[in-house]
Amino acid sequence: MGTMKKILIVEDQESDRKILCQILSDNYEVLEAENGRQALEVLERYGEAVSLILLDIHMPVMDGYKFLSIIKSDVSVSSIPVIVATQSDSEADEVNALSKGAADFVAKPYKPQIIRRRVANIINLRETAAKMNQFKYDRLTGLYSKEYFYERVREILLQNPDKEYDILCSDVENFKMINDVFGILAGNKLLCGIAGVYQREAEEGSICGRLSADRFACLQEHRAEYTDERFIRILEQVNALSEEKKVMMKWGIYPLATAAIPIEQMYDRALLAAQSIKGKYGKYFAVYDEKLRSIWLHNQEITDSMEAALAKEQFIIYLQPKYRIADGSLAGAEALVRWEHPEWGLQSPAEFIPLFEKNGFITRLDRYVWDKVCALLHKWGEEGETVLPVSVNVSRADIYHTDIIEILMEMIRKYDLPPALLHLEITESAYTESPQQIMDTIGCLRERGFVIEMDDFGSGYSSLNMLSKMPVDILKLDLKFVQSEIEVPGSEGILQFIMELARMMKLTVVAEGVETKKQLERLAEIGCDCVQGYYFAKPMPVDEFEQLLKQWNDGKHSSSVSCIPSTKPVNDAERPE
Repeated sequence: MGTMKKILIVEDQESDRKILCQILSDNYEVLEAENGRQALEVLERYGEAVSLILLDIHMPVMDGYKFLSIIKSDVSVSSIPVIVATQSDSEADEVNALSKGAADFVAKPYKPQIIRRRVANIINLRETAAKMNQFKYDRLTGLYSKEYFYERVREILLQNPDKEYDILCSDVENFKMINDVFGILAGNKLLCGIAGVYQREAEEGSICGRLSADRFACLQEHRAEYTDERFIRILEQVNALSEEKKVMMKWGIYPLATAAIPIEQMYDRALLAAQSIKGKYGKYFAVYDEKLRSIWLHNQEITDSMEAALAKEQFIIYLQPKYRIADGSLAGAEALVRWEHPEWGLQSPAEFIPLFEKNGFITRLDRYVWDKVCALLHKWGEEGETVLPVSVNVSRADIYHTDIIEILMEMIRKYDLPPALLHLEITESAYTESPQQIMDTIGCLRERGFVIEMDDFGSGYSSLNMLSKMPVDILKLDLKFVQSEIEVPGSEGILQFIMELARMMKLTVVAEGVETKKQLERLAEIGCDCVQGYYFAKPMPVDEFEQLLKQWNDGKHSSSVSCIPSTKPVNDAERPE
């Protein structure tokens, strides 16, 4: 009975209610009400779980017309179809009921086959319409869904071959931060507000859709020129919806030169234009052009060749040394990756890492790098060298994989290494996206002996309160942060505060991006532990680093205490000063 669809019979005559129950009870769960008022009480309890209402028109207390008027004005139950029943042969009654929202009309006395067929047909029509609406409209915002937006664009272009159109795409730059800081409900409220702004600002004949989490699109007739003023006005309306008033949005515009390319590709080009100005202050929109087209084509070439490149081991490990400030001795290295492409030559990570982070290939590349680094550490140990720890990058995507702990432990077992020789670098911003999940995973890795480095510290949104809870061994200061703060007098700058905080929390601090003697002296002055950067050495091929390591092992091995945590699992009480 519980799985049956519910039908509400609203009929003041008990004999008629019994007849309808006998006709329908084999296939439906039947609910009963003697008048309109009782029926409203039933609907208050069951809502849209009621699949259909069979309604008598002439009843005491509240008649069918009044009941119809009330439910059709209530959005929570207005979609429930109503079949009206009466003994009257008046055409006026039938027209009046249908005009008030009834879906169908049946006369008494009831004919079982007709009743069953009409009830089944109306319920099927409602369910089909609901599925169509689910396909057509985004449930949160009410705008067109991604699929239906694409379908409508195709229809409009086919129906208007002589008209020119533009696709506009918007992207909320800091939406993940808004969700993290203010909560999902606040994020959803903002998205609904943005949808409302789109509907108000849309030009006549335009259509709008929500295509993914915080990305919206609009098809409108072509404009020869766009100005900042329009997008500033929209952004002001969006920020009026947010208490913090710090929402940042970028727009991309793709003029539809031809309808021959897929609609999805048109949207991708508009999105590429929007992303080309991400982080650029004072830039509100960008138009897709030949330069962006070249970027898109190059990205497509990268995507098409990445699988083969990994299989052929075209990705090469480079190592950048880390040094202790106290005595200048070698303290370890960071593993970086280059792509030795047979046609394009040696590619810097800036050319492919951002794309891999977007398309998900970064997880496979990271695991490749981890394996190569573990193999190197094992080789150095076999050759009798003093093995220094190497840091590897761990992306957000890696952490969200439920098997990351087992993957790393399997590598450690495969190469017979202490876990602490493999330092795991996680960017500060990753901690703010799903802080509890991140901290749980990283905490488990740290318990197993891995050393955790917070990379790019100073570039993200982590609070001091969050920092105190993070399972971290080493703070790695952001390059730009180091370079900008280095000019501030030693007793005043944020760097000084960070060093004092790190000492209080018993964390090691590594500064990257050190390029001048002045920067090194300032870092030494405030008590920074380790450094890396072009002032000491650029990232280098493995064989060059091995020569450096051999020289250090042959005669330059310092006896000073390392700033790198020991190779056993480190708990809070054991963190080195």
